[in-house]
Amino acid sequence: MSGNEAIARGAYEAGVTFASGYPGTPSTEILENIVQYKKHIYCEWSPNEKVAFEAAAAAAWAGARAIVTMKHVGLNVAADPLMTLSYIGVEGGFVCCVADDPGMHSSQNEQDSRHYARFAKVPMFEPSDSSEAKEFLIKALEISEKYKTPTILRSTTRVSHSCSIVETADRKENPKKIAFEKNPPRFVTVPLYAREMRNKMEGRLKELFEEVNKSELNKIEWRDKSLGIITASISYQYVREVWPDASVLKLGFSYPFPDKLIKEFAAGVKKVLVVEELDDILEEHVRSLGINCIGREFLPGIGELSISTLQKSRAKMEGKQPPAQKTIKYLDQLPARPPVLCPGCPHRGIFLALSRQDVIVTGDIGCYSLGTFKPLNRLDSILCMGAGISMAHGLDKVGEKKKVVGIVGDSTFFHSGITGLLDIAYNKGKATIIVVDNRTTAMTGHQEHPGTGRTLMGETTKAISIEQIGKACGIERVVTIDPYNAEKTQKIIEEELNSNVSSLIVSYAPCPLRERKRVGIIRRIDKLVCKNCKMCLKLGCPAIDGTGEKPVINELLCSGCGLCEQICPFDAINPIDEKEQL
Repeated sequence: MSGNEAIARGAYEAGVTFASGYPGTPSTEILENIVQYKKHIYCEWSPNEKVAFEAAAAAAWAGARAIVTMKHVGLNVAADPLMTLSYIGVEGGFVCCVADDPGMHSSQNEQDSRHYARFAKVPMFEPSDSSEAKEFLIKALEISEKYKTPTILRSTTRVSHSCSIVETADRKENPKKIAFEKNPPRFVTVPLYAREMRNKMEGRLKELFEEVNKSELNKIEWRDKSLGIITASISYQYVREVWPDASVLKLGFSYPFPDKLIKEFAAGVKKVLVVEELDDILEEHVRSLGINCIGREFLPGIGELSISTLQKSRAKMEGKQPPAQKTIKYLDQLPARPPVLCPGCPHRGIFLALSRQDVIVTGDIGCYSLGTFKPLNRLDSILCMGAGISMAHGLDKVGEKKKVVGIVGDSTFFHSGITGLLDIAYNKGKATIIVVDNRTTAMTGHQEHPGTGRTLMGETTKAISIEQIGKACGIERVVTIDPYNAEKTQKIIEEELNSNVSSLIVSYAPCPLRERKRVGIIRRIDKLVCKNCKMCLKLGCPAIDGTGEKPVINELLCSGCGLCEQICPFDAINPIDEKEQL
């Protein structure tokens, strides 16, 4: 199983009955695998991580075992309820499954979620492979119920997406009766009650300190005692390969820090090395215990660790030359493959229209982030989910001379764009907002959201209208466009930019990759008519090959969107005969 599959299996075996989350690589597949157990577990894609966290917390208050899933930046969104849930606690087991992304394979930052465990004063568990991912999820639920505390299971990209052997077991149903007990001093965080909750939380932390020092998830592996390595998560796997003879203290139940175990281990070795990805949280704590250790001076704090990275670190520690890295055959012959929008992507029509306007475009998190790169080159900023709208308003209000356009996707709009739209309407902003609605959460693998009309469990439901939400927010100018119609899209964007009031444009066209069918008829370039102006190449469509004497359309890739035909000034691009369709 992959780590994410194993977490889902652990939820099933542990008797979880409620699972919620918001898709985000590398955590997405947890819920996508939990849905196979939908006879036993209710699961949902929530509009955002905060909502998902709060819903799961309420389920745990009623006695259910619940998990919530998200990626590291999603935990920022859920941080508000996390901090207070630590005060209140839970009745049923509650685990927040968060997946960090060292190296930023698919993220806008590589923050270290371990800070949140210490910040919120909640237990954290860090599996190093798929087997541990399943077992640690179960253990986290048990600790959660024993101490009535929320817990965090921290994965990383490598743990979530790597596969290893997992032993499965039967499901054990939660014996608790599902019923929320009215008890304001227990659940209501007005200052009168919250002050006492704070005291109880600190007392719980002392109890957890004793628990973590005797936990079987933290173990010492005695080998050569000239070097002892303290590590956790995927770093443990790398350590065992690079320092096979060293003694190792492997932390699985990593917060609260097992101080007694750390001191015992440090006393048994001559030198202590702390190996951890990203921030030097563990190293800093080891030093605070009065233990002399090494770590950051030899190990990078940026990007993910790897075997080769640690081999270099070991060579540096020992004053040796790093081992020669194996060369990958034919690597220098592989063509560059920059990320691009898919053939037929409807977002391309929007960027084409915007490329003809002298405007600032505040972007957002989604496939349309690829509009940043050449030849589209039409996004000027990306901050976080929903900021495409809010930042457009900020630039407008500060007196930016150019017109400002904010772009968000449909899933992002439901996630955190609505409040930004309210801000524009309420504070009389003039920014033009475009929601590129392709009817799915495309970037993370085509998950459902409130606008798709289907739930994670496959049920038909209301498809929430972005246009109606826009009007309800107070935006008076709301228009829907077909982004494949280049002329009309251009005209409407110009009209809205010149309206001198705020407006909402909904670019509606389903993602062809999800639909698994072409948008229209395949096009072909007539070489005799083509003047080699290369206008078609400005679309950045991977189906158009510009490496030859003249551009050529790859008919296996062409999705038939027709944008290239519409922008060709010499009518050199035309639909091919239906009989010739591949």
